[in-house]
Amino acid sequence: MPQMLLPFYSEDISYINSRISYVKRDGHIWYFNDVMPLFRHEETDINSFKMFVSQLYVTGNAKQVEIVKAFGVNSLAVKRWVKKYTEGGPKEFYKPRAVRAAKVLTEEKLNEIQDYLDRGISVSEISELVSVKKDTIRKAIKKGKLRKKKL
Repeated sequence: MPQMLLPFYSEDISYINSRISYVKRDGHIWYFNDVMPLFRHEETDINSFKMFVSQLYVTGNAKQVEIVKAFGVNSLAVKRWVKKYTEGGPKEFYKPRAVRAAKVLTEEKLNEIQDYLDRGISVSEISELVSVKKDTIRKAIKKGKLRKKKL
């Protein structure tokens, strides 16, 4: 005959709900379903935390409000994490961040544009000549990277 598992109670255990709990030990966070360990990650591993709480929600083991109360996180953040999890799965939390495109205004481009500005050519014309958006040139002028010829 199967024996019923009695819940264990520790002073350092925190409950997400009546079934799911977590405890911090030796730099790791352990998650439990009653007495059965579910998952473990380092305290500093934010991506694993986001992935696991999303998984708890998606699998129906915890409600959003329980997660927000237990960890003191923003409810909108939990919604974003859940969306990320449902659309891409756990791997989405471990992807490297997208890198921005290469810098448009390289040193060479800045020098070329400055030469045109020194000759008194308009920003619109320079934009077409060097294939750089007018707004990008205007922002560079405003930031002081380029100088417009005084009239």
